[in-house]
Amino acid sequence: MSTVSQILQKKGNNVWSVCPEDTVYKALEIMSEKNVGALLVIDSDTNIVGLFSERDYARKIALKGKTSKNTTVSELMSTNVLYVNPGQTIQECMALMNNKLVRHLPVIEEKQLVGIISIGDIVNKLISDQQFAINELEKYISGRLYGVQ
Repeated sequence: MSTVSQILQKKGNNVWSVCPEDTVYKALEIMSEKNVGALLVIDSDTNIVGLFSERDYARKIALKGKTSKNTTVSELMSTNVLYVNPGQTIQECMALMNNKLVRHLPVIEEKQLVGIISIGDIVNKLISDQQFAINELEKYISGRLYGVQ
């Protein structure tokens, strides 16, 4: 089974973040620049205090009558941040994301942040694994796996 660690090996360990007192506008600029759907919210003591996503923005800014330039990330961020570790399987992550209705999971190893994965990362890994299996089965069926033609 594929693990979170395998996703991070391909994707990398970059994690983009904002401070709770940053404006939503600044967070949106970073998300656009880095082409990501969420940012971790990290306080001055380097503690993860939340996660700010496109979903938080889309569902909360207009509904609360606020503007992105006058609203802080802390006013809209999700504070119940779920975590995974590098050894967890992608199936476990999919189940967690599905059950808790989240799309991003920070990856923590020995109390250290080592990356973040998204539902898109998991889907890409599943597709890659399935394509590999299909290719191997095709080789086996055609006899190419053992050099037989």
